[in-house]
Amino acid sequence: MNPQKTLLRKVGKAIGDFRMIRAGDRIAVGVSGGKDSLALACALKALSRRSPVEFSLHAFTVEQGKFVSPVDHLGDVLRRRGIPWTYYVDEASLRLLDDQPDHGCDICSRFRRRAVYEVASRLGCNVVALGHTADDLCEALLRNSLFTGRLSALPAVTQSRSGDFRLIRPLVYVTEELTARYTDDAGLPITPCVCSHRTGTVRERLRTFLADLRSDNPHVLENLLAAMGRIDTQRLLDRRFLEPTEPQPSPSETAPMLYPVDSIASVPDRDRGPVGVPPTSSTG
Repeated sequence: MNPQKTLLRKVGKAIGDFRMIRAGDRIAVGVSGGKDSLALACALKALSRRSPVEFSLHAFTVEQGKFVSPVDHLGDVLRRRGIPWTYYVDEASLRLLDDQPDHGCDICSRFRRRAVYEVASRLGCNVVALGHTADDLCEALLRNSLFTGRLSALPAVTQSRSGDFRLIRPLVYVTEELTARYTDDAGLPITPCVCSHRTGTVRERLRTFLADLRSDNPHVLENLLAAMGRIDTQRLLDRRFLEPTEPQPSPSETAPMLYPVDSIASVPDRDRGPVGVPPTSSTG
């Protein structure tokens, strides 16, 4: 398998299936320093050269004080590939780190989302490309089902709450195994953040669970992705999607009677045969 060809094919299919990119789009790509976002930025740049519609690309990195090493090299890596890069230090996130060093992922995510929209606005972009993979979608499906009681995952395309940005996830068909192979073959340097080393989280447990399943069935992720696109609403419990059905008659209203009920009831018990069979006549 050629990782680059496979990556471009899957990203291109996702873009086409969900109409993610349109003519004249200005796309801001969040690059966290991990393998997924780097693979996404490089794939979008390669596809822009052969796309039937013209769009522009600008990568950016939000500094929240959690990278395990400097990320300056990201700019060199991306610019060599023709991708402009912006490094944005989010002061609010740095203050949060000082004030609440043990804050959870939900708060960090909220701060990062605000910073992402601020950067995209400054860059004059109308689209934000996010690096969530097929693994992330499957984990989200299980997490939401098991812990929030909602059958949902992550949308391939959606709008920001303000309506200012279209949010796209071109890696929805791409596994992290593929992004790892691609970045390794391309020699792209990976700069993880401290969050990737956290243990005991729900996400880690779900990843372990899926990895165990994949050891026996390597197509588990593909099957979950297929399930998300083949929902049988008639076999779920959401009444908004259930078709109204005609009331079914009871068996007594439709089943033919071989012998009238009144006649059976009028015969002494000792003379009755099996139900539905006429009693034996006493005057034979």
